[in-house]
Amino acid sequence: MKKTSENDNFFERVYEVVRQIPEGKVTSYGAIAKALGTARSARMVGWAMNASHNIEDVPAHRVVNRKGLLSGKHHFDGTNLMQQLLENEGIEIVDNQIVDFEKHFWFPELEE
Repeated sequence: MKKTSENDNFFERVYEVVRQIPEGKVTSYGAIAKALGTARSARMVGWAMNASHNIEDVPAHRVVNRKGLLSGKHHFDGTNLMQQLLENEGIEIVDNQIVDFEKHFWFPELEE
């Protein structure tokens, strides 16, 4: 079952990046994939985020799609939890879209 361990390792690498996102900032699935050197694996990053909801120190609410949409919001308990968490960090959201997305965007870099 080598594939499972590879996925687990990839997911953990995703979580390492997500843990670095500063409060009041967001990043995208694709930006995380690019930082990991796997630019075409944004969907795998999404799967990792889906699997992270029981991991308390992974701020999954700070990961959105490339246009600033709260595309993962249905994976959070409650209807607006993702939005509430972001608004608590000072990010304005209208119609599931981050206002001034570029201003709040954080470009991940892997610390070697």
